[in-house]
Amino acid sequence: MSYSGIKDKVAIVTGAGEGIGFAVAQLLAAHGAKVILNDIDTTKANEAAEEINSAYADMCLPFSGDAGAISVINEMVDFTISNFGKVNFIIPNAGITLFGDFLEFTPDSFQKVMNLNLHGAFFLAQRAAKQMIKQGDRGSMVFMSSQVGIQAYQHLTAYGMTKAALRMMAKNLAYVLGKHKITANAVAPGATLTERTQQEQPDYEGIWGKLNPNARVGKPEDIAKTVLFLLSEEATHINGQTIPVDGGWTVGGKYPEDLM
Repeated sequence: MSYSGIKDKVAIVTGAGEGIGFAVAQLLAAHGAKVILNDIDTTKANEAAEEINSAYADMCLPFSGDAGAISVINEMVDFTISNFGKVNFIIPNAGITLFGDFLEFTPDSFQKVMNLNLHGAFFLAQRAAKQMIKQGDRGSMVFMSSQVGIQAYQHLTAYGMTKAALRMMAKNLAYVLGKHKITANAVAPGATLTERTQQEQPDYEGIWGKLNPNARVGKPEDIAKTVLFLLSEEATHINGQTIPVDGGWTVGGKYPEDLM
């Protein structure tokens, strides 16, 4: 399906050097949006933008930096306006997953998770909202929650807290920003096969193909298509919601230990 309201809009996607963020940036460019592609790794950001531009010329600009840092957020929004003149969409996808026993989890690890997953998303949304209001045009935000922001998962207490908080951020911003024609929603990806998850767990695809009710692991494109819909004109009356894209795991899936 081809969605309207994407062409010629300007999007910021953080954490987009690979995985879900890259799939979102690529799909936006394919539908005619201009994209600022952020990643903390300069090489990844440049290579990802180059790959997108090889297929969709001049649709994507890289911007490297820590998406949890206020200075980087401000510089990135300024860079976006300087190059493309406006900001219509933000997808604060950058995040960090740190596994750890709750009883042993350190303050330093806790702060790392909170800073990128929440601090970065909150202040990018704040800065972008001010710009969208100034423009007086329709805007949209899609936050990246998780299946473990809906359902508990062992050794991911801090991470799960941040992902649940992003769902609540979408609700609150829908209430606060709706009068400015700005929508705020979230997607909650389930187990998704990316470069990172393949490294974290051997046979990731095989394991989660058994755990998910629809008998397959998620792909970055599954998430990207949902994000695209939420940004489109067809979704302008959807506000403050979270859409799980998890193959049904949060309604009836199993945990890895269930296979033992």
